[in-house]
Amino acid sequence: MTTLADEPLNDLRPLPQALLPSPLPLRFVTEAGTDADSPPPDFAPPPHDTLREAYRRMVIARRFDEQASALTRQGQLAVYPSSRGQEACQVGGVLALRRQDWLFPTYRDTAAVVARGLDPVEVLTLLRGDRHCGYDPAATRVAPLCTPLATQLPHAVGMADALRRQGADSVVMAFVGDGGTSEGDFHEALNFAAVRNAPVVFLIQNNQYAISVPLADQTAAPALAYKGIGYGVRSEQVDGNDVVAVLSVVTEAVERARAGHGPCLIEAHTYRVSGHTNADDPRRYRDEAEVRRWAAADPIERLATWLRGRGALSEQDIDAARTAAEALAADLRTRIGTDSGPDPLELFDHVYAEPTSQLQEQRRQLEAELKARQE
Repeated sequence: MTTLADEPLNDLRPLPQALLPSPLPLRFVTEAGTDADSPPPDFAPPPHDTLREAYRRMVIARRFDEQASALTRQGQLAVYPSSRGQEACQVGGVLALRRQDWLFPTYRDTAAVVARGLDPVEVLTLLRGDRHCGYDPAATRVAPLCTPLATQLPHAVGMADALRRQGADSVVMAFVGDGGTSEGDFHEALNFAAVRNAPVVFLIQNNQYAISVPLADQTAAPALAYKGIGYGVRSEQVDGNDVVAVLSVVTEAVERARAGHGPCLIEAHTYRVSGHTNADDPRRYRDEAEVRRWAAADPIERLATWLRGRGALSEQDIDAARTAAEALAADLRTRIGTDSGPDPLELFDHVYAEPTSQLQEQRRQLEAELKARQE
């Protein structure tokens, strides 16, 4: 006599081994720009023309970051979170996407959004203190920059699930920092994505600090990549300063998601060379020797050295990238301060279809105050 316990269960859950990340971050290129001793056997480096374009966009991203930081010191921006040192993650992440794919960035991902092709002035609109993100998310397929930690992740999964149900050939890329992985929204998003088999790739930019909190004080996990396993999400970790590895791993994850194989979690190990924002003094919580060690592993110089060693990057390529970067910076300086600024009375627009008497009274009071200031 057979019992229910003797019958095999029709359980299609993946084996834990299929979800595990590599024990060490994957890399193709060392900090010195040479071949890694053990390149990942299951991944192939992108073509040289793709990597030349990655180099160009990384150079532009670095110059954009420098110019935005300068504009903040000049009072043109209310705040600016630098992404210096994270160019391989930001550019590598967006280069893996197609035009029909969506990007859900954090407040530190302005360089990624510029690399996606958006107008730098529009990208910085929110950081100037404006009421909106500056660009059209529906037209650009880039969600607004998100300041609260990880709150954009459930939205990203919701978008991915909607695209899946529509039968769209689209994938969602969701950026998050190491600090965001300690938030409930991060865990809810992973669970939601796995259950719905949503075509979404979570890219953790582990820059070692959540403001001033070091990674060791955030988690006891072997790596942040292991956080996907409990939810049934395939995971991987990569050297986030090696754009060759970032592009290879992220592109594979994006295309797997596009083919219907569900979400993936990727941890990119990188470093925030500058402060958390322009208002931060990182000397209070980290030492300069640590910064110098990471600065020596600069992702732009690493890629340039590796490509030059293969005859795949010429001085003309380098000069062209720098020229494009300077042109973008000059255009940004010219246009960032040309608008007249927001109209304070817009505060009362789009609150109600029919403004209440209280709202109308408040508007009249503000109008009177603004007029008095002009006299």
